[in-house]
Amino acid sequence: MKVIERYIFLKGLLTFLATLGGTMAIVWVTQVLPRLDLVTSNGQSAGDFMYLASLILPSVVPEVLPFAMAITVAQTFASMNTDSELVVINAAGSSRWIVIKPILILAALASITSFLFANVVDPYSKLEFRRLLASARADLISLVVQEGSFRQIEKDLYIQIGERLPGGDFGRIFLADSRQDGADFIYYAKKGSVVEDGDDKTLVMNDGVVQRKASNGDVSVIHFDSYAFDLSVFAAKSGGGSMYAKDRDLLYLLDPDPSDTAFQKKPQEFRAMLHRRLAEWLYPIVFALIGLAVAADAKSHREGRIHPLVTTLALALLVRWLGFFTGNQAQTSPLFVPLVYAVPLLASAISVWFIATNRTMELPVTWADSLMSWSRRIADRMAFLRIRGGTEPGQGQAS
Repeated sequence: MKVIERYIFLKGLLTFLATLGGTMAIVWVTQVLPRLDLVTSNGQSAGDFMYLASLILPSVVPEVLPFAMAITVAQTFASMNTDSELVVINAAGSSRWIVIKPILILAALASITSFLFANVVDPYSKLEFRRLLASARADLISLVVQEGSFRQIEKDLYIQIGERLPGGDFGRIFLADSRQDGADFIYYAKKGSVVEDGDDKTLVMNDGVVQRKASNGDVSVIHFDSYAFDLSVFAAKSGGGSMYAKDRDLLYLLDPDPSDTAFQKKPQEFRAMLHRRLAEWLYPIVFALIGLAVAADAKSHREGRIHPLVTTLALALLVRWLGFFTGNQAQTSPLFVPLVYAVPLLASAISVWFIATNRTMELPVTWADSLMSWSRRIADRMAFLRIRGGTEPGQGQAS
């Protein structure tokens, strides 16, 4: 690359990394916090929580990359226009390709990264996420349950351990199970322990009774010397079960297992996910083209009706919404499958036409005027509230 191209590429790369880091941090926090109880309630360490949180990142990256690219292009060229750098480049007789080339290289790298994360890294991280939750749930009794406290293992299933004995055994076990319709079970045992057989874990209770109460009020009590309560079912519920289309990698989507129960129930969902995977990795390039069409012309935007970043994001949100809509509709109707590809390709074609004809892609004048009027009303309203609250500089409280 030439010196100017390297300058634009590095300037865009730094902006892209800063934007991507900040955006991912916000999205990551919003995704992690609702899952905090999955680790803390199961007594896992801070390291386990950070590992679990890192497994969420691969699913965030493909969604954030396109918007980070749009912000990067718009902000980079808005800054260069403000500093008259694009005007100087144009006055020196340089072609527009010198400005466009480094951005397209950066967008291509972002698209390749999006493809790898969506089709390789994310499916693996989801499998590992399930395994971690299964391990946390299976270790609940042996590691977490405190002496004398009731803990909920899952809905309608509670346990209390009276004491911990030497060797890892438990004393005075109480277990209440109301999961079965029409009957409630209560288990009492003097002693018990968790027995592991490979990946299977069983709570073995010794010298106790099981009380069964039917829905009609009848109660039966059975004494037992030894009773095994399977814990592996909790691992299956939290970490196993059916793998859905979104959990599969690209190779599996290309050739699904005909015996897969999830595929048998919703085959069109697997086909739709395949087409989404093959189309959505293009969005960083699409959004880069939109940004180039909006902000890459060599003129100052100081007197523009609206900042190019706002225009770029508004158009990008519209295109991405259309992509989500067609992708979701394709899960139920094959007629929408061509539209999954048509949305990014059409948006790219329109952007390329604007770039090739030296036109600037802008929001309609009425839209821009409405946005500016709306933003001014909000600013005026906030200023009024500050003055009314006595927080405006120079305002004091009456004595």
